[in-house]
Amino acid sequence: MHHSLPDDASAANRPAFLLRGTPELTVEAMPLSTELPTGQLQLSRAADRSDKPHLPVRGDLAHIGLAGKYFVPHYAVPMAHGVKSETALRAAGKQDGAELRALVAGEVFDVLDMAGGWAWGQAKSDLLVGYVEMSQLEACA
Repeated sequence: MHHSLPDDASAANRPAFLLRGTPELTVEAMPLSTELPTGQLQLSRAADRSDKPHLPVRGDLAHIGLAGKYFVPHYAVPMAHGVKSETALRAAGKQDGAELRALVAGEVFDVLDMAGGWAWGQAKSDLLVGYVEMSQLEACA
């Protein structure tokens, strides 16, 4: 069965599956594409547990561009947000989470998940993955 999506489909309505016959996606191919793979559905293995700081995948969620390589329950299309003022990119979504680096005002942060006042995603400039307080971000036009 083939489903077509409208051009303006929201991230929540975009299906993403590990598909047979799609090219292998690698970290080296980043920044990741937001194009959806096509083909027959194939569930082949659980997601690799990665500690790579530039790989946007966790046990429950991954960047849509990893849909052919990592199997997780959910995939997200990045939502570009601008950093309002200098703030920390943290390893965990809490005030005492280790600071990975500072994000500067105007820098773009691609949000993949929002929960508890924190955004999880990837800095556009160096692709570092981490958490930022939502109050420090605003959606890009």
